[in-house]
Amino acid sequence: MVTRFRRYGQIADVLVKYGFGVLLSDILPGVRSLRFRQTSPEAGRSVYERIRMAIEDLGPTFVKFGQIMSTREELLPPPLIEELRKLQDQVSPIPYEQVLSSDRSASLPPPEAFSGIDQVPVASASLAQVHRAVLLDGRVVALKIKRPGVDELVETDIAILQSLASRLESVFPESRIYNPKGIVHDFASQIRHELDFIHDGKNADRLRANFSEIPGIRVPKIFWEYSSSDILVMEYAQGVRIDRTEEIIAMGNNPKDLARRGFEAYMKMIFEDGFFHGDPHPGNLLVSGTGDIIFLDFGLMGVLRPERRQYFIRILFAIINADCDLLLQSFEKLGITIREEDREQLRDELYLTLLDAESFTAASYSFGGLVGNLTDVLRRYQIRVPTNLMLMLKVLVMVLDIAAKLDPGFNFLEESRIYLKRISISQTLSSDVLNKATRSAIEVIDGMFELPRVLSQMMRRISSGTFRIEIVDTDIKKLQESLDRSSNKLLTGMIIAALVIGSSLVLSKSGITLPEGVFYIALFGYVIAVLLGFGALWQVLRYR
Repeated sequence: MVTRFRRYGQIADVLVKYGFGVLLSDILPGVRSLRFRQTSPEAGRSVYERIRMAIEDLGPTFVKFGQIMSTREELLPPPLIEELRKLQDQVSPIPYEQVLSSDRSASLPPPEAFSGIDQVPVASASLAQVHRAVLLDGRVVALKIKRPGVDELVETDIAILQSLASRLESVFPESRIYNPKGIVHDFASQIRHELDFIHDGKNADRLRANFSEIPGIRVPKIFWEYSSSDILVMEYAQGVRIDRTEEIIAMGNNPKDLARRGFEAYMKMIFEDGFFHGDPHPGNLLVSGTGDIIFLDFGLMGVLRPERRQYFIRILFAIINADCDLLLQSFEKLGITIREEDREQLRDELYLTLLDAESFTAASYSFGGLVGNLTDVLRRYQIRVPTNLMLMLKVLVMVLDIAAKLDPGFNFLEESRIYLKRISISQTLSSDVLNKATRSAIEVIDGMFELPRVLSQMMRRISSGTFRIEIVDTDIKKLQESLDRSSNKLLTGMIIAALVIGSSLVLSKSGITLPEGVFYIALFGYVIAVLLGFGALWQVLRYR
């Protein structure tokens, strides 16, 4: 078991190895007094490449964290995003005997449940590895088996990440706008779900049910009688990666049909089901000999509630139709905060970005490039958007990359507009919309019947003198203070005027003998008036 203190030491060694030792005293608590040997970073490697290499050396938790952060294009600079997208969740397999060790027998199915298990894994990742096996009835299955000790390592790393996020917000207060602690909290929830293979299997079942009536889309069946939180036994999927166009053609399949079918499948998942496959890299999408698209790996799934789904549809509609106002309205409906002082300038920049994309022809249009430009604008204005929105955009960009490889002439704009037109018509008459309209109508009718009673009650209170209107507003207090200052200035002016006029009348009485001391009193009045005048002038200049 890896203790937190020992893990801190491992993290420090990796950071020093890649030239980030200078950060240790600031971000790692408890190491300020220690001295680390600073090594020279590898020659020719950029800082972003070294960040990616350090993450890979830090192990599965940090690799998963980097992969998830690769979707946050509105937070991180594009060169770092590109490097994070290169993170490979492929590691050397561990021996078969260690994977199926006796101390894990309580969470794994008995070996006698299978007529044979291949000891060489067909795939190996940081959290699990996959072995091919055959059930007693002859069905071929895939065993996704969790690596021993990975739960303890992940929990230790999560605790460290949480500590680092708190430390980051404390040392660099300006980072709080990006909510580091919230990002780590969301990541912890996500990776814990991935470590629970029961959750993984339920995702597969839900996705398979959503495509049960759609031909050409397959999701492997889960064998629950053999599965647990540490092992997932599923139907063995055989096919070629979806990006291997030549092999797909050799099998007798049409790549153009696959491109359109895959695109429509993801649009259905996102905008109709609100439950979509979140990691569509080519290794997780296979094409069978019969031309079916097979989905694999259900750890990362996006979830959209129905009311938010509508705003995501509007965002896509606004992007492909260059509608800046609709885009901003949809952002705000999703709870995205836009500072009032930035609103007009942000509107201008978003408009120019969408306008530039609109000028491209269908052949040169790049949805990925447009998303990149939009996220650049959001990053400059420090606007945080929901994680599932960035995940949706990332998924669409990845799907379109695959579609372009299968069909270089794939027209995203045309296909998207056809789909959005169809879905807008269907959702206008959908049961959810009709139910919502019915609820609204019932509320309006209830309000109409309630109105006479409310008016009668209000009139009784007015006639009996018990009706009160309370106005609570901080502006009234400010108005009172302003009136007080104005009246004080007016009073000061009147006193100055009285002193000047009175003194002038006294001193202007030529030929009249004044009592002794009156002259000096009048002169003193002038002095007081001058001093008060300068004081009043200073107050006016000070408070404008």
